[in-house]
Amino acid sequence: MKIAGCSALVTGGASGLGLATALALAGRGAHVVIADLPSSRGTELAAEHGLTFVAADVTDEHSVARAVEAATELGPLRVAVCCAGVATAERAVGRDGPLPLERFERVIAINLTGTFTTVKLAAAAMMATEPIDGERGVIVMTASVAAFDGQIGQPAYAASKAGVAGMTLPLAREFAQTQIRVASIAPGIFQTPMMAGLPQAAQDSLAAQVPHPSRLGRPDEYAALALHIVDNAMLNGETIRLDGAIRMAPK
Repeated sequence: MKIAGCSALVTGGASGLGLATALALAGRGAHVVIADLPSSRGTELAAEHGLTFVAADVTDEHSVARAVEAATELGPLRVAVCCAGVATAERAVGRDGPLPLERFERVIAINLTGTFTTVKLAAAAMMATEPIDGERGVIVMTASVAAFDGQIGQPAYAASKAGVAGMTLPLAREFAQTQIRVASIAPGIFQTPMMAGLPQAAQDSLAAQVPHPSRLGRPDEYAALALHIVDNAMLNGETIRLDGAIRMAPK
């Protein structure tokens, strides 16, 4: 898929994996819209890097639709990368008793339903474009190694990311007839704002668990894979682990 001259939408684009991907796409000549919460640094980052910021919450379909519309106004929308998400650590039955259902549902609403909302709206916009070299667009979703190696305290997070991995193939099969590809990346332990909130000792301990390279992943490494998925027409319907060969322990 040719990136230069097209528009691209990145949710969760004001930090971490999303920001790195937005900058990488812009570096390849795309007109990039970053969609993130109003409380994010989106306005500042857009001005600094020549991006377009749209305040959006992926649990609000109307705000996602505005972000998609903003992208289509910049050029044919051909790339969408879903990075918006939250990570929680709560047991099903903790010290205070059973986990309140609304806290489980919130994670699903953001990580899974929010991703699906973005995908369906972006795909509809891509279907309205003319194909180039046999392709109309590429959608990259973000799963997690937790989808496969979920730890104690991750029932909501692991379920949400397993859902992303689970819908990758059926979406790819559905959109194949309109020449749109869908793939997912399942990152391991990466340097993100959520990770930065942990004590340095905890970060070092997590990094040491990665077989090779024995460190935290960098957002630019996620971005590099996202761009390769866009470039490589045979990558479709697959969830790719990006994890340094880590397999998460039970806790």
